[in-house]
Amino acid sequence: MDTVDLSRLIGLWVYPLVIVLMMIGLYIVMAHENLIKKIMGLNIFQVSVIMFYVALGKVRGGTPPILDPEGPWQETLFSNPLPHVLMLTAIVVGVATTALGLSFVVRIQEAYGTTEEDEIHELDAASVTDMDERAA
Repeated sequence: MDTVDLSRLIGLWVYPLVIVLMMIGLYIVMAHENLIKKIMGLNIFQVSVIMFYVALGKVRGGTPPILDPEGPWQETLFSNPLPHVLMLTAIVVGVATTALGLSFVVRIQEAYGTTEEDEIHELDAASVTDMDERAA
């Protein structure tokens, strides 16, 4: 393997990292019963998607897309700013979604006294059974 191929492979290190982070986030969401851990798993998953899009938007040797009226811009390689702008929006939406999710968890904690999903289901099932017994 020559140095050109090696340098191209070294430049692709972000993609395996994205896949690992994505799988970690998905595992946390699926395997844990705690609602706060599920929200953190979703955040890890979101970070992996943001890293993927930012890595796609980077062009080696690319310059910012600012045109110089006197310059030879036809031969210039420009980086696309759209993925970076979209990911800034995704970060803001992710922070807002996390805040909303955590506020729901606080309300659930106040109502049920726990943030464990299986315990919440048990308490709900018990309250439905109590309501059925009262109605009969």
